Amino acid sequence: MKAAFIADGKVGVGGLADPVPGKGQALVRTHVCGLCASDQHFLSGGHNLIELSRKMGGPYAALDFARPFVPGHEYVGEVLDYGPGSRRSVQTGRRVVSVPIMRQGGSHAVVGYSHQCPGGFGELMLLDEDFLIEVPDALPDDYAALVEPLAVGLEHARRGRPDKGDAALVLGCGAIGLGVIAGLKLMGVGPIVAADFHPGRRELAIAAGAHIAIDPRESDPYAPLPQFDGRRVNLIYECVGQPGMLQRIVEAAPFDGRIVMGGYCMEAESLYVFAAQNKRLNIQFAGGEEPQDMDLALRAIADGRIDVTPWLGGRIGLGEVADAVANLSGPSAPVRTLVDPRLG
Repeated sequence: MKAAFIADGKVGVGGLADPVPGKGQALVRTHVCGLCASDQHFLSGGHNLIELSRKMGGPYAALDFARPFVPGHEYVGEVLDYGPGSRRSVQTGRRVVSVPIMRQGGSHAVVGYSHQCPGGFGELMLLDEDFLIEVPDALPDDYAALVEPLAVGLEHARRGRPDKGDAALVLGCGAIGLGVIAGLKLMGVGPIVAADFHPGRRELAIAAGAHIAIDPRESDPYAPLPQFDGRRVNLIYECVGQPGMLQRIVEAAPFDGRIVMGGYCMEAESLYVFAAQNKRLNIQFAGGEEPQDMDLALRAIADGRIDVTPWLGGRIGLGEVADAVANLSGPSAPVRTLVDPRLG
């Protein structure tokens, strides 16, 4: 199959062996797949994640950074076949999305970060049939590819255990931060304050449901909110993923505040624990989505409760992936660029 792959920290394009499904595994032809900031982070920080997984027995332990692997975990594709002995949970020819985890065959792999389970930057994928979610006919591919990133934001939102008495702050308005905002809006939480350096992202945050969007270089996101009777934020979502963010949040957070760490930082983080203890802070580490989040994201996009249209950038072919990954964080970059392996 044709694929864009990572090897030795660089993006390449070429032919790789077609994956062969085993029991419980579906062979899926990729339609489109979103570019995620974690793909960019992995180019520089992947070594750290692999080494840590080897110490802890994590899902990245078997990944050899020097060998080609095909990223891409925000995909929609068509079921072509199953391995022998599979339940065949979704009919062949149907489109699916899924949690990007493979648990069949006695292993635990992350789709797109595994030599055995290539991701959506290639023509073919192997997906766990237990996690397949069928996509309605009326939902276009481009929208279906946004189910996974939205689901991550929804998971992070609920990990904070929000209630209607909370005032929430979302730091970083990329796809995950926007998903958190959308999730908080669905739960009736408010006010929601969004903070991002880029004006375009702040506009998207307001469209997603934030009540206030600020540039943190110009306004203190922890200051009293005159529009809401001087209330201060007490539930803080970190959706940036840069080292040093947690300590800065701890220093600024209010007493008895709650912090949800959702940004994926693949570098060592330093924390002055006493500062958090002194404020009696609760720090919740959020991970990837669960099936319930995927289901909610799919339904909310399909029925129009969450409009992800502003997230969509253009489609690119495999040969454009390297440049797109290098420019994911620019102020003019769309929330999601979609890779179409059929474009070559």
